[in-house]
Amino acid sequence: MASTKNRTEMMNVKKYLIVVVAILFFPFCSNAQPLKSDNKILIVYLSRTNNTKAIAQLIHKKVGGDLVALELETPYPANYGATVQQVVRENESGYLPPLKTKIDSIQSYGIVFVGFPTWGMKLPPPMKSFLKQYDLRGKTVVPFNTNDGYGIGSSFDTVKELCADCNVLEGFTIRGGADTDGIARLTKDENLKEAERKVNDWLKKIQLVKQKS
Repeated sequence: MASTKNRTEMMNVKKYLIVVVAILFFPFCSNAQPLKSDNKILIVYLSRTNNTKAIAQLIHKKVGGDLVALELETPYPANYGATVQQVVRENESGYLPPLKTKIDSIQSYGIVFVGFPTWGMKLPPPMKSFLKQYDLRGKTVVPFNTNDGYGIGSSFDTVKELCADCNVLEGFTIRGGADTDGIARLTKDENLKEAERKVNDWLKKIQLVKQKS
């Protein structure tokens, strides 16, 4: 009887240890998605001063895929102040500016990176146009952002709202230049190297890195 009791206790201990390991391990992996050769990637970005473009290119360098810049049928004014006023009106009215950019076979992509600057502490209207125009249901959506030092605002939350039926991974944000001075801060060598290191760390964290063949 004692031997049977001991074996039962040992089996219970083993089951307990298995449960503990599962609890500790899986939370860190729940949102991770290692890249596979059949998981087609799209990187869509909006960039006014080329800072977001620089980050999009770094991501493309690391994960491959198709790189697409969002362009409008009617571009924003060259004057910064006029653009700010127009964006404020668009946000207040809910207006979605028509896109010149057309993406064929959106259904063929499994992972969609969406990159944008912070405008008025919000997601820029052109990116809202993209997320509402294309059906991304069931896809993995990965936001990335550049800003002038004030952070992401509500932009990432809006991406999650517009992509409610998607797997939205942890986003990336970095300070770019200030739109007011039009400086492409992230195109300078020293800043670009720092940005590349941070992008690599982020992609490793969310496990969106190429598997070695």
